[in-house]
Amino acid sequence: MRCSLTTFFTLGLAVVSLAAPTVSPYNVHEKRNAIPIGWSHTRRHESAATLPLRIALKQSNIESIDEYLYDVSHPESANYGKHWTAGEISRKFSPSEESISTVRDWLVENGLASERIRVSPTKGWINVDVTVEEAERLMNTEYNVYTHVSGQEHVACEAYRLPEHISPHVDFVLPSVNFDVKLKRRSGSQPKPVGGIGQPGAGITPKTTGSVSQTVTELEQCDEYITPVCLRALYDLEYEPVATDKNSFGVVEYTPQAYLQTDLQMFAMNFSTDLIGKEPVMVSIDGGYAQTEYQGFDYNGESDLDLQYGMSLVTGSQNVTLYQTGDMVEGASFNNFLDAIDGSYCTFEGGDNYTVDSQYPDPYGGGYEGPEDCGTVTPAYVISTSYGYNEADLTPFYTARQCAEYAKLGLMGVTILYSSGDYGVAGNDDVCLNPDGSQTTTGMIFNPTFPGTCPYVTSVGATMVKPNATVYQVQPEMACMDVIYSGGGFSNYFAMPSYQMTAVDYYLENYPPNYPSDIWNSTGMSRALPDISANGANYVVAVDGEFELVYGTSCSSPVSGAIFTMINDARLAAGKSTIGFINPTIYSAGFAGAFNDITEGSNPGCGTEGYNATIGWDPVTGLGTPNFTMLLENWLALP
Repeated sequence: MRCSLTTFFTLGLAVVSLAAPTVSPYNVHEKRNAIPIGWSHTRRHESAATLPLRIALKQSNIESIDEYLYDVSHPESANYGKHWTAGEISRKFSPSEESISTVRDWLVENGLASERIRVSPTKGWINVDVTVEEAERLMNTEYNVYTHVSGQEHVACEAYRLPEHISPHVDFVLPSVNFDVKLKRRSGSQPKPVGGIGQPGAGITPKTTGSVSQTVTELEQCDEYITPVCLRALYDLEYEPVATDKNSFGVVEYTPQAYLQTDLQMFAMNFSTDLIGKEPVMVSIDGGYAQTEYQGFDYNGESDLDLQYGMSLVTGSQNVTLYQTGDMVEGASFNNFLDAIDGSYCTFEGGDNYTVDSQYPDPYGGGYEGPEDCGTVTPAYVISTSYGYNEADLTPFYTARQCAEYAKLGLMGVTILYSSGDYGVAGNDDVCLNPDGSQTTTGMIFNPTFPGTCPYVTSVGATMVKPNATVYQVQPEMACMDVIYSGGGFSNYFAMPSYQMTAVDYYLENYPPNYPSDIWNSTGMSRALPDISANGANYVVAVDGEFELVYGTSCSSPVSGAIFTMINDARLAAGKSTIGFINPTIYSAGFAGAFNDITEGSNPGCGTEGYNATIGWDPVTGLGTPNFTMLLENWLALP
């Protein structure tokens, strides 16, 4: 399976580069090319100041993780569906004793007493408090203080270097080049941005054109109003689950995003009567709860949408788990959620990357004071997330480490879905890349989203019913070009996985994008997205006591998740495994035609018309929208 977590594509704007060989045995390990907007260099950091240095160790066998995943995920494999246990995962990928001892010896040889060096319980990190002078000597770098326009300060370096014999054992070091800083709360009545995810208007968020002013007559108006009956008709989803006690479907929300039970019941009474009296199974992660202090579309729109449609399509007989992640003060990131569903992903002293990921107990006070949730939550068989970063928001090492975790979940039989974004070839908030790696609304370089670019998740784009079309037509949908544009394109960090090669090569050969190679990753060797799509326009959603029209790939992910959950139901009822990581299967020849090919529309952005929807896979709608009947038949035919 051709995919490497350490293979990145640069377009001349990478954040990691290798230095030319010098007399020194040190090589550049990470490098940043630009200071983010809103920050400015203030001064050199004081040499006697203390830095909590955290060294992320390379995981054992990680270079083979795609092969292991492919072995249980490809329909032609003899081990298809033979998923691993969490214990098997932990034993296979824990950093080796060689990595631990090599890095520890290096620190000791450089004058750090062994009692200062701590190894995390999971053996994933080595932690040591050092002075700035010691850190600069260890990594041949300079630490500076940067100041945000808000007045907050941050410590970082432009680049750091590691000895040649140490670098193969280290993923990344913190603090270093990473600038994804959580801004501390300011005074005021509204919750303030911390890591971006879940905050109003940040990242991938649904859009609305306002309230619905007339009675919706269901199937006759699906080009104007999408309801559950429209989706069932579009995707041939006629199925009553029979193995609900064995099955599971999870939807992830990030506080302050929260659903209102009154909205769910309002929706149920109008469109899904089997949900009357039902509510999701709430699982609180790191103090998460369905807050009601702040209401309105910006706070309730996402979660209301995800649950109303996700729960409707799996019917009231199938419980749906709501993973409410992060408290109102610190919030949370994807890593905080991953910590909770896989204890091996946690780190010593509530870690991960403290510049991106929230720390619990709240180190600043006033927030959740309980212990960080690590391995406390059982992952559902299908997990849908309608949030996302821009790939360029994060360093390649950070994204690679997280991407490997999605592969581990796939090995355990979990299907991970992420929305592909709502701004076409541009990133969230319609920002594009500049040659120096910065992101602005005036940038011209295509800006893909993450985690959608991770080859171990399924990225979901958006379609819409064509104006004046009906659900009874042979192909009633096109790429979504109303209010939002389906996110899609090519990663600047991750290599193309082998399961995608045939489909993407066909697209590039027959429909080559007519753009200069310096504004998109034209190498033909990078991970492409999305993988599939589903309707993302004109959803009728109950929000704060009234129905609103909602748009976004935020709609597409939970709908797809519900469809795959019903396929799991049928397989579990037949005594078979869950479908797990679906990408090798859906791209395989045996599944040709199991998705409705979308051939109209495009995804504009960055001053261009973006890519075009074409015959076959395309970087607008992927393989197309699901045909439940065909998918079910094909998956039931597998072991």
